[in-house]
Amino acid sequence: MANLVWFRNDLRVQDNVSLWEARKTNGRTIGIYCIDPRQFQNTTYGFKKTEQFRARFLLETLAELKTNLEKNNISLMVFYDLPENCLPGLVTEHAITKIYTQAEWTSEELEVNKNIQKKLQNVEWIATYDQFLFHPSDIPYPNFHAIPAVFTDFRKQCEKLSKVRPCVSLAPKGIENLVENSTAIPTLTELGFEPFETETRSAFPFKGGENQALKRIQSYFWETNQLRIYKKTRNGLIGTDYSSKLSAWLGNGSISARTIYWEIKRYEKEITKNEDTYWLFFELIWRDYFKYISLKHGNKIFQIDGILQKDYVWGNNQKAFQQWTNGRTTEPFVNANMIELQKTGWMSNRGRQNVASYWAKEWQQDWRIGAAYFESFLIDYDVHSNYGNWIYNSGVGNDPRDRKFNIKRQAEMYDASGKFQQLWLTPELF
Repeated sequence: MANLVWFRNDLRVQDNVSLWEARKTNGRTIGIYCIDPRQFQNTTYGFKKTEQFRARFLLETLAELKTNLEKNNISLMVFYDLPENCLPGLVTEHAITKIYTQAEWTSEELEVNKNIQKKLQNVEWIATYDQFLFHPSDIPYPNFHAIPAVFTDFRKQCEKLSKVRPCVSLAPKGIENLVENSTAIPTLTELGFEPFETETRSAFPFKGGENQALKRIQSYFWETNQLRIYKKTRNGLIGTDYSSKLSAWLGNGSISARTIYWEIKRYEKEITKNEDTYWLFFELIWRDYFKYISLKHGNKIFQIDGILQKDYVWGNNQKAFQQWTNGRTTEPFVNANMIELQKTGWMSNRGRQNVASYWAKEWQQDWRIGAAYFESFLIDYDVHSNYGNWIYNSGVGNDPRDRKFNIKRQAEMYDASGKFQQLWLTPELF
């Protein structure tokens, strides 16, 4: 008999509740990760659902996860196949009685769950909410429908009435032999991509994996002390240290929000506590909020009229799409950001807001196309933050002011010298 941990967007050993729960029970623990081929197919918009940047980051993350699990005598089976095909065979082969996994609630993930559970009706499922800073049981609302429509209300109530849970760590267990594992992590080529070098101009030259996430915290918090000026620099555009860059590891769960929070608290105790250190905590609450909005509204976050059910006229102009994605609009600031994304899989927070506003508000093109394009290219893609931000910036989400960015003014404010635009635009386009 054995317990199976089905890894999804929780690709870590430290502070992983599913792994912690499985390890506490009797029997051997086995891990599984399924690289779903559907995630690499073309979308209806004509580009891949997952592009090369996030694909490579995932493979790097899986390599570290496999190594870290083996240090705890846990084998990680990695399959390049549908979860519906992988799990039933493994359950039979190893007499699995319990499957531990992170709770997911968006439509694609729920469909996969349903398909698997039809085949595995005699297995106990233990799904835990492990993506949050504030656990759903600890927020001051009786149910998800009571989540406020405005972020500030949510933030103030949670700061006042909620506590962040402590991190969990694996307890030592009697030495177990690793389960024989003939699976292998596929190469980037096997996923359909050519190997590539990281762009030298990239603001995100980092690799995937739990160890890399912890290394980044060590660097950003403790070695360079950038956390103490985070709020002042977070709207930057060039370089590795204008922001924490932790969103990429948060996106696939190779680090938890709780781990970051408790490291902030340690930093505040040992180094300094100021508005800047608070602001990283503030951003973690924003991340939580979009997850709760997703729980509250379900598939409305993917629908064209959003959670507000606002009926705008949206375009679907292929020429506009080619101009926007290839940095050929009339706005150099938009162009520079879009070229950065295309070449690196990264874009600053300030850039994302501007290019989204330009696409949805200026050109009035279908915001879902922009959201899908971000999903494809962004290394730090997170379904709830991505779609939550897109509906917010498109006037069908949680922005009570329904803002439209003045792109030229934004460029003057955040790239006054033009260095960022010069970095990414050829002279004839600048």
